[in-house]
Amino acid sequence: MNEFDFLREQAVSEDLIKEILEFRKEYTVAADAVGRVQQPAIHFYGKETLEMAMAALLQGENLLLTGPKATGKNILAENLAYIFGRPIYNVSFHVNTNSGDLIGTDTFEDNQVKLRKGSIYRCAQHGGFGILDEINMAKNDAVSVLHATLDYRRSIDVPGYDKIDLHPAARFIGTMNYGYAGTRELNEALVSRFMVIDMPPQNEETLGFIFREMFPDAKKAAVDQFIGLFLDLQLKTANSEISTKSLDLRGLLGAVKIIKTGLSPWQAVQMGIVNKTFDIFEKEIVEDVVNTRIPRDWTKEDVYE
Repeated sequence: MNEFDFLREQAVSEDLIKEILEFRKEYTVAADAVGRVQQPAIHFYGKETLEMAMAALLQGENLLLTGPKATGKNILAENLAYIFGRPIYNVSFHVNTNSGDLIGTDTFEDNQVKLRKGSIYRCAQHGGFGILDEINMAKNDAVSVLHATLDYRRSIDVPGYDKIDLHPAARFIGTMNYGYAGTRELNEALVSRFMVIDMPPQNEETLGFIFREMFPDAKKAAVDQFIGLFLDLQLKTANSEISTKSLDLRGLLGAVKIIKTGLSPWQAVQMGIVNKTFDIFEKEIVEDVVNTRIPRDWTKEDVYE
């Protein structure tokens, strides 16, 4: 199933699909950037969210995906880049990310000083989709670069070099989680440069889709228990009974994956979920939730056909 079959399966607007096909025809990808057009590991499930995001990007807007942990922000960003057929340029913000990391820095090559291009520069040049991960960890030096890049000017002033204009296909998708250590509120000037989508939490339907797509050979009864485990942890997180450390969808999917090697499901979930928290009292709560869903005597045969 290709990306458009999957969109049609979700009844995504045919008008939007046609516009994206025209977009892809108009903006081809340069040969040296083709390798960055990456098929995501899993499709994103959510008709309304997809339609909002696609409509905004078609009109030249940038997106900010907000919401709690494990709501599929990065999966959506990767799916959008693939749907539009654009190369991906990832920037993971942290306290040491500066303007040089984004635009580029001077380097000595062939007996002369040249610009070693940063991710934002290359994204602008090749008409890529820049995924700005954890954008609310960006410090002022990095944010100043984003202001001109993301607004109507669509240009980047490279100190010591020339100004470059963004390729007409270039778009930027920021992601941010609430309440992570080191994060802060985004200032209004930066937020105003995005269309914002508040990602809904996972539910039984979306999780069921993810598990069916990733583990088609898994038994339904076992999958139901893994889904129930995640939803139980999500509820406890929402009620502030535990932190978000153990609410790790990647960890849970990784646990289900390594069960294929013959490791017991209980051991796999310990590695993927329980051991993600280092607080002894919280770990006991998480372990109690796991014990209600994943019996210790389960084997690989209880999970896979």
